[in-house]
Formats: sequence, C-alpha cells, structure tokens
Amino acid sequence: MNESPTWWQALTTVPRLGAGQWQTLSLPVRWLLAVRSSVLFMTLMSAALGGLLAWRDGLGDLGLWLLCMLGLMLAHATNNLLNDLTDSSRGIDAGNYYRNQYGIHVLEDGLMNRKQFYGYLALTGGAAVLIGIYLVLARGGLTLPLMLAGAFFVLFYTWPLKYIGLGEPAVLLVWGPLMVGGSYYVSAGQWSTSAAWLGLLYGIGPTTVLFGKHIDKLEMDREKGVRTLPVLLGHAGARRTTQVLLVSQYIGCAALIFSGGEHWVLAIVFLSVPALLRALKALQSPKPTERPDSYPKQIWPLWFSAQAFAHTRQFTSLFVAALLVATWL
Repeated sequence: MNESPTWWQALTTVPRLGAGQWQTLSLPVRWLLAVRSSVLFMTLMSAALGGLLAWRDGLGDLGLWLLCMLGLMLAHATNNLLNDLTDSSRGIDAGNYYRNQYGIHVLEDGLMNRKQFYGYLALTGGAAVLIGIYLVLARGGLTLPLMLAGAFFVLFYTWPLKYIGLGEPAVLLVWGPLMVGGSYYVSAGQWSTSAAWLGLLYGIGPTTVLFGKHIDKLEMDREKGVRTLPVLLGHAGARRTTQVLLVSQYIGCAALIFSGGEHWVLAIVFLSVPALLRALKALQSPKPTERPDSYPKQIWPLWFSAQAFAHTRQFTSLFVAALLVATWL
C-alpha cells in the first residue's frame, strides 16, 4: 500500500508496507500491526461469549469480565509475537515464505531489530501476566489452573505443537472451552459445563481459519518440516476435514434448538449460510496457482483461510448476537 495504514486498517487488515512508512506510524499503530491485531477479533468474541453466558445466568461480574477479556487479547497478541519470533529464529519465515507474502512481518521485513521486538514482547506479555495475577487473586479457585493452561498454549503452540500436527486441536481447545469457559468462570465464580460446550461449538470457527491458512501454505510447510495437521492429512483430506468442521457448527446449533438447549432465535446463525456455501465451494478444489483476475490483490495469497475467516466473522457475530437476544426472550 502507498499510504500509511490508519488505526482502523491496522485493526482490520494485515497490510504490506516499507520501512519509510513504518517510521511515520505512531507507536500504538505499530503495535497493532506487529501483533496482527486484525485476528484478535476471534479472541474478543470468545471472551465476550463467556461473559455473556455468565450475565445470562445472573452471575456476571462486569469488572472482572472486562479485565479477563483484555488479558486474553493481550495473551493472543503475545502468542502472535512469539509465533513470528520462533519461526523467524528457526529460519521458517526466511525468504519468500508464505507468512511474508500476505502481510507485515516486522522482523523479516527489517522494520525493527531484536531488542525493539523484545520490548514489544515484554510489554505485551507482561501486561497479560499482570492481569492474570490480579484475576487469580481476585477470583481464586480454578483461575490459576486456567491461566496456567492458557500460558502453556501461548508458549508452546508455535513449537512444538504446530510442528507435530497438534496446533489445530490446540486452537479448538483454547478458543473454545478454555477461553469461553474460563471467561465464564472469572466472571461468574463457578464453572459451567454448558458454557464450555457452547465454547467448543464456537471454537470450531477459529479452527477452520487455521486449517485454511495451513492448507494455503501446505507445500511450503512440508518443505520446511512443519508437520501441521493439513500436512499430515494431505490436500484433499485437509479440505474435506475443514468442510466437515464448517458444517458441524450448523448441525450443533440445530441440535441445541431442537433439544431445547437454546432458544429458537439461535437459528439466525443460518443467515451466514451464503458465506458457508462460498467457503465449501472454495474447499471443493485445490487453490489456484495464480491469483484470479477478480480476486482482491490485498488478500492474495490467502485463499482458503480468507474464505474461512469471512465465514467465521459472520457466523460468530450472529452466534453471539443470538445468545444476547435470547437473554431477553
């Protein structure tokens, strides 16, 4: 892009920019770009869902919930920084690797040195830890085990979990029952199995986004020795698995409605079926070798991940909105 990104662009996209543009940016915008803030939406929705479910049960503590949401988003931002640091240090992101083709990579693009990067990492991770400690002291109980479980995935997702086909199951667990159930617990002061199950249903969305990204770069990962689950499953198997995961969200919602577990208003998630059909159609065939003329330049080479992310944003927004409306019906 020719112009320096705005706050909104930093929050919603992963733009490409040069060193000259980077120097013109304010520190907050640099931080938003460095942590890939556009994907923090998924964590925001996980935490929002946990707090909403606690509020619906008449048990929510607004202050603790808001702090928990902030802490989880900072933990996700820390994970993104660690992901870039680890893969860059191991030589995975060197050269024209997939990660460098679709957006900014502050280390590989030479936009900051290691000392500066460590400063971003220390401030982001330190803030997440401080919030976590406060929540442990304020809420107690399961808060510490939940925090330690989250810290494990923050530290070890990139290596070794992603390298041995466990990255995708980890995302399903973290963005599902761990974040949603954990947010519920911090807000309400008690564990909710039903909230954890709803979290699992929600967590399928971020998992499909990760599946899509790993399918998009399957060949590069295979060459680099990064054995993600799509690498282990192969192109066709990974695409079929992603299709099954996408459809399973609607099956889960329908089951909740017909069993009486959730209000019929949850059916509004089916308004995202057009996005589902687009994603399913894209997954039916291998990724094009060249960008189609009608495909946006700013998104390429994201293909399956872009379709999965577009669907997840729609489905998640409708899912949370439906549960919110159901509290008044």
